Amino acid sequence: MTSPESSSSLSPAAPARERHRRGGLTAAKAKLPVGYPYKVESLYGVDDPQFVRTMGHLLGPPLTDGNRVEPLVNGDHIFPAMLDAIRAAERTVGFETFIYWKGDVGRHFTDALCDRARAGVAVHALVDAVGSTQIDPGYLERMQDAGVDVRRYHPLHWRDVTSAAKLNNRTHRKLLVVDGKVGFTGGVGIADEWAGDAQDEDHWRDTHYRVTGPVVAHLAAAFADNWAESTGDVLHGNAYFPPLEPTGEQLAQVFKSSSGGGGSESMQLMFLLSLAAARSHLRLGTAYFVPDRLTIDSLVAARARGVRVQVLVPGRHTDAPAVRRAGRSTWGPLLEAGVEIFEFRPTMYHCKLMVVDDRWTSIGSANLDNRSFRLNAEANLNVLDQGFAEGQAKTFDADLARAELVTLKDWANRPLRERAIERAAALLKWQM
Repeated sequence: MTSPESSSSLSPAAPARERHRRGGLTAAKAKLPVGYPYKVESLYGVDDPQFVRTMGHLLGPPLTDGNRVEPLVNGDHIFPAMLDAIRAAERTVGFETFIYWKGDVGRHFTDALCDRARAGVAVHALVDAVGSTQIDPGYLERMQDAGVDVRRYHPLHWRDVTSAAKLNNRTHRKLLVVDGKVGFTGGVGIADEWAGDAQDEDHWRDTHYRVTGPVVAHLAAAFADNWAESTGDVLHGNAYFPPLEPTGEQLAQVFKSSSGGGGSESMQLMFLLSLAAARSHLRLGTAYFVPDRLTIDSLVAARARGVRVQVLVPGRHTDAPAVRRAGRSTWGPLLEAGVEIFEFRPTMYHCKLMVVDDRWTSIGSANLDNRSFRLNAEANLNVLDQGFAEGQAKTFDADLARAELVTLKDWANRPLRERAIERAAALLKWQM
């Protein structure tokens, strides 16, 4: 997101890129109080059956077997696969995104959605009212004329300036479900920044995933959840939730959260349970890394257990400079504990990835920050499969080869001016 996923300036006049991720003007009342809302002990690893039971019953929905999750690396692979799926739709399309901007990519998706609607397919499109302020109004008109049921998630009105909850609660989910049988999720937005193959600073690095098997119903449920909230219409029946046969051997679940949920429904708790289960190696890739005290302590505790912890974040090529600076202000305890933090060099790094012990993988829309943990509607696909995790770890390691390690010495010796700017940015980290 030329990422408004970051800026603290969220007025309607602010550049859309600087509003992309932030989504609101003031903080909504957090369901998780700042500090220590949870205490998660490290009792078992991801290879323990208890881990599956905990993720399925404490968080839910239960992990389902028989799935196939295919990684799609960068826009040259992501967008053709998504567009092909839309063009092949026979009954229904459910599409939800935070970013939908004008440009070639936006036009291609508009064309595909309109074509299927004119062919009689029930096409539902939900775009976030703040994240998609750069959308070409002509796209919306074309979709409406073609019969696409297109809606804005939490559209803003001047009166909403007094409603922190509405301003801040954005849908950050990235979901595409076709005929209830094929799903897509990951980090990509519908904009030209994601086109190409991360070949230069104008083309971002991201991963999306094509999903088949029973877990597609979880993706459909996540879409139906926000659609019902936005329209009052409940999508159900065979066209949206058909019987699904196994297509692979992966255990998977889709975990969703929003500021309307709380307690065991929180995205942060899912991360904390995963971090606590790490025994040997923890890989974290995130576009926006502004860890709170609880996340920092969980990562430090993992290091104390002997876990190797690697975190990959954007470097100087970022759409959210304020978020990067706020995040860097928190790195001291992590670096002192031996957490390895890398900054991606070639372009904006927009992936959201967690791999625990080459066995458990979480991918989707959530970043490691307050906005994803407490404010936005998010959805992550969790996969328990060694082969899939090892493949994601290999991709992560390849990205590390194009990143720079930040040492404790480098961080401690950064200029005073840089420290001051980071401290100032950190004052707003509850909003990031």
